[in-house]
Parts: sequence; C-alpha cells; structure tokens
Amino acid sequence: MKPNSVLKPKHVVWAVAALVVATLVGAVIHSGAKPTPQGPPLPVVEVATVEQKDVPVYGEWIGTLAGQVNADVKAQVTGYLVRQDYKEGSYVSKGQLLFEIDPRPFQAALEQAKGQFAQAEAQLAQGEAQVATAEANQLKSQLDVNRYEPLAKAQAASQQDLDNAVQTNLANKAQVQSAQAAIAAAKAQIEASQAAVETATINLGFTRISSPIDGIAGIAQAQVGALVSTSSGALTTVSTLDPIRDYFTVSEQTYLDLQKRLSGPEGHGWKLQLILADGKTYPHEGTFYFADRSVDQNTGSIQLAALFPNPGNVLRPGQYGKVRAEVGVRKGALLVPQPAVTELQGSYEVAVVGPDDRVVIRPVKVGEREGTMWVIEEGLKPSEHVVVEGQQMLRPGVTVQPKPFKNSDK
Repeated sequence: MKPNSVLKPKHVVWAVAALVVATLVGAVIHSGAKPTPQGPPLPVVEVATVEQKDVPVYGEWIGTLAGQVNADVKAQVTGYLVRQDYKEGSYVSKGQLLFEIDPRPFQAALEQAKGQFAQAEAQLAQGEAQVATAEANQLKSQLDVNRYEPLAKAQAASQQDLDNAVQTNLANKAQVQSAQAAIAAAKAQIEASQAAVETATINLGFTRISSPIDGIAGIAQAQVGALVSTSSGALTTVSTLDPIRDYFTVSEQTYLDLQKRLSGPEGHGWKLQLILADGKTYPHEGTFYFADRSVDQNTGSIQLAALFPNPGNVLRPGQYGKVRAEVGVRKGALLVPQPAVTELQGSYEVAVVGPDDRVVIRPVKVGEREGTMWVIEEGLKPSEHVVVEGQQMLRPGVTVQPKPFKNSDK
C-alpha cells in the first residue's frame, strides 16, 4: 500500500473483524486460566431439640452424719489406768474390755467389807444365844411366880418369896428384850455389811471398763498411767454406725410441705439420697427417721434425721452429708443438654438455630439439673433447636450447617 493511500471500505471491515476476534480469543483464554472465586464453607454445629416432659423436683439440704447410738465411756471410780485393751478406731463388741483401773485398792476394800460382814454374822449368832438364855431364865422365873402365887394366898409361902419371884421374872423379861434388841442391831449390821460387800464388789467391777454397745471405738482420751475419776470426762466414745444417722435442717415452710408428703401413702417409702463431700452420690438409699419436737424460734427451722445403711462402717460421724430427695413433679418442663447452656457473668444463654439455619443468641432462665439435662424455665419453646457443640465461635445472625447431636449419656 502506498503512503497516504486511502483504505477501501471492505479493507476497513476486515480489520475491525480481526480486532474483535482477537479480543474474544484473549477473553476466552484469560477466563479459562482463573476460576470464579467462592465464599468460605458454613460452620458445622451439632443441635438438639428442646424436649418437653414431666420431671421430678428435688430438694437438697446440708446435713451432718452421726452415730445411731453414741455411748460415752466414763470411769465410775477413781484410780490409775493400768491398761488399754482395744485398738482405737476398731470395731468392739458389747462387754469387750476397753480399759482397766488399778484394782488393788478396791480388792482390799472388798476384803474389808467381807470381814465386817462376817463379824456382823458372828454378833448375830451371839445375840441369838443370849436371847435363848434370857428366854429360858424368864420361863423359869415365870414358873416360880406361878408357883408362889397360890402358896402366898394360902399363907403356905411368905409374901416376900412371891415378891422376889415377881422381881426376878421382870428382870428376866428385860434381859430377853435387851437380847432381842441386840439381835435386831446385829441383823441391821449384817444388812449394812452385806451392802458394803455389794458396793465394794461393784466398785471392783468398775475397774474393768467395758464397751456398753457394739460399735466403733474412738480415740482414747486418757493414757495408761493417768489418774481418772467420775469427773474426768469420757475416756472414749463407742458409736453404732450401721445404720448411720444424717441430721439436716429445713425451713418451717419446707417442713410443712414435706409433712404433707410424709403423711401420705408414699411417706413410708420416701427414699433419700446422700451426697458426700466429694460430690458423689452414696450408693445406698436412706429413709426418713424423725423430726425434732420443736422449731427453732431464732432461725425458723427444724431438724430432721434420716437413716442410711452403712455396711462396713465406711461412713463416720461428723462427715458432711447432703440429703437429696424428690419433693414433687414439674409438669411439661423444657429440657436441653447441659453443654447447650453457656454461663456468662451469672446469666445464661443458648444459641438457637432457626428454620433458615441462622443463629439467634437468646438469654434463658435455668432451673435444676435432671441428669445430663438442664431444665429451662424461661427463654425457649418446645421443639426449638439449640446448638450443643460448636457454639463457641458463633455470632448472632450467622448461617450454620446443623447436624443432630448424639448424646452418649442417654
């Protein structure tokens, strides 16, 4: 083509077409090299349906364990301990020897009392002999009086002989009464001596201090060689532990509610649970035992007691023992798994997944726990879906990919 020459119209058309084709080819090549960008995947969460059913309502009260019988073992005589014959904290039987006080002074007192008793018996025997002699003398003198009376009337004997016989008889009667009084005194002395023997025997027996009941013996409060007496306090305590008592305190209003239940047909079968200090539930259920006679006017509460089986004497007096018992039934309660509820500064909330799979963070009011579930009093409706796993990073309004929650505890 010559310079400054003018293109013909058909040449212009072909040039434009070539440019369009080149542009389209370039666009196709670039579009095949770079794929269209996509958004991030939806978060996967596990959701559970809000359940509605009747659940039992439980009450819990703080309690303290105590022995069914707690016997304080005390000294009943004064003396020095010479022996401890039991292992502290071990099981002892009724009548088993626990301590022994030096018996020698009490053995001597017993021997002395026996000697006095024998002396009193000898005095009684001597008095009985004197009475027999006095009675014989009085009988003879009475016969003399009887013989002299008719003779004196007939003047066959002097009046002086009759008077002497009468005086002798009166003296002999006095001797009989004196001897009988001596016998009464001797008998009284025998009774006193016999009582002294019995007292000395009892005191000698008190030197051997035995367990009054079957149970667990506590720590010895006095050691061998110590001087003990009736004012020394308990040497140890023996407690019957099977069953064991649990004392707990309830308010007056709670007591009135419980009394209605206890007076009903199910009262005798009312089962109680024992929660120990480690938070675990004691494997043996207990039964209601008694209520105290009065309400404490200062606190408005009353003390109750429950009995729990204690095989092996595992539980001991003084342990913490929270009592838990069913006190009613909540009709149509709403329940969700416990992991679905998040606590934040004393308030509670759950993540609810709506029909459009969007998350709504909703505050709730929780009630008591029922196994692995939590009773929701306000904030949820039946059949709604709550997030159980994966709610930590969720924000209100985010869309999620829900899948069913598998509760392995059910």
